[in-house]
Amino acid sequence: MNNPLIYSTTPRTGNPETQRWQELDAAHHLHPFSDAASLNAEGSRVITKGEGIYLYDSEGNKILDGMSGLWCVNVGYGRKELADAAYKQIQDLAFYNTFFKTTHPPVAELSELVTKVAPAGFNHIFYTNSGSEGNDTVIRMVRHYWSCLGQPQKKVIIARDNAYHGSTIGGASLGGMDYMHEQGDLPIPGIAHIEQPYWYANGGDLSPEEYGIKAARELEKKILEIGVENVAAFIGEPIQGAGGIIIPPSTYWPEIQRICGHYGILLVADEVICGFGRTGEWFGSDYYGIKPHLMTIAKGLSSGYMPIGGVLVHDSIADVIKDNGDFNHGFTYSGHPVACAVAAENIRILQRENIIPRMKNEVMPYAHQRWHDAFDDHPLVDDVRSLGYFFAITLVKDKASRTRFENGDALALQCRDVCFNNNLIMRATHDSMISAPPLIMTRKQVDEFVDLAYRCVDQFYHQIK
Repeated sequence: MNNPLIYSTTPRTGNPETQRWQELDAAHHLHPFSDAASLNAEGSRVITKGEGIYLYDSEGNKILDGMSGLWCVNVGYGRKELADAAYKQIQDLAFYNTFFKTTHPPVAELSELVTKVAPAGFNHIFYTNSGSEGNDTVIRMVRHYWSCLGQPQKKVIIARDNAYHGSTIGGASLGGMDYMHEQGDLPIPGIAHIEQPYWYANGGDLSPEEYGIKAARELEKKILEIGVENVAAFIGEPIQGAGGIIIPPSTYWPEIQRICGHYGILLVADEVICGFGRTGEWFGSDYYGIKPHLMTIAKGLSSGYMPIGGVLVHDSIADVIKDNGDFNHGFTYSGHPVACAVAAENIRILQRENIIPRMKNEVMPYAHQRWHDAFDDHPLVDDVRSLGYFFAITLVKDKASRTRFENGDALALQCRDVCFNNNLIMRATHDSMISAPPLIMTRKQVDEFVDLAYRCVDQFYHQIK
């Protein structure tokens, strides 16, 4: 790999276009989840190309993308089949809406493909442009469903602390991240939160299995506190992604399922990150045996090549919606023909190349072993975790006592920058370093990824030691 560069508005080498792009970006572009002043002072890194699991910047550096873009580029970069699907569809029909008693071939064909790989009973899909819009749709659909059944007071949706369900007003309210709630007076009414199932932080002296039951029963307590007559649904990510790759104990989801069934509330699985192969199954619900009523999807649906999301709706919910007049909700680009054509080809690639079973059986077990062999004994690291194609470590002050750094969030951000300057993209979340690479890695690339991640973390350890 090339030598790491320090990126600023005055690039140290090479391409004269870099500075121009950085200056245009600083002058006109407001970035998501960013401190504009500090970013513009440093200068954005300009990404110009992607191929396989790698990105290239405007200075010619080859970067290993350990985050699949933003949890989404499951089939890797540079897929000509997806470019061809978009080009053909743009020529045939660049756009038409699905509002006024119309449909088009791409949305009909994608709907069949998605429902065929979805769990049994999911034969309907409502399209959005993103996971955030999908979860806003969930709020409206859940409340409309109960209203159709003559129970309009059932409005409250219970979610979890440190969950991420998007950044729209509804999605951010469902999410349990305080720093998001502080901006915009969130959450909106009718949203409640319970403890996340994070054994390492909250389990104390309980075994993971004991703690899983305890954490799940926080849902029951909250239902009884609010009143079951007022509770509409519970929503959770099978694995909390942006919250730091929080992998629940094995006992957690079965108990959540039991509680939802016992009290007759809807169970919503946010599959935006877990869906389309990330867990080694088509969906996280398949991995955990969850039987939800609604499933939010996006990201891996098109491998990020086009913006598209949606809500998979179980027949038991869809039948009620369909029998009660208009559902007054939708978006100009719901079921956009180009996005649907690309998403359909993306699913065919996953099927045609047997990507999910190959990763599950050949690559994921090897990657898990390599990850744990690399980090289990590192003095800066504890809570080494992996599942499917999720990887995470927690930066700790003392492993024996599970003592975490008081400034762990800041340290993780510094560690992320070490990775970035060594041409590896990992993400810092709280005091954890997390990764979710594309689902096309070979074993040789696994070795490259793990070795580079270890070198970066170890370099950071010696910097702060």
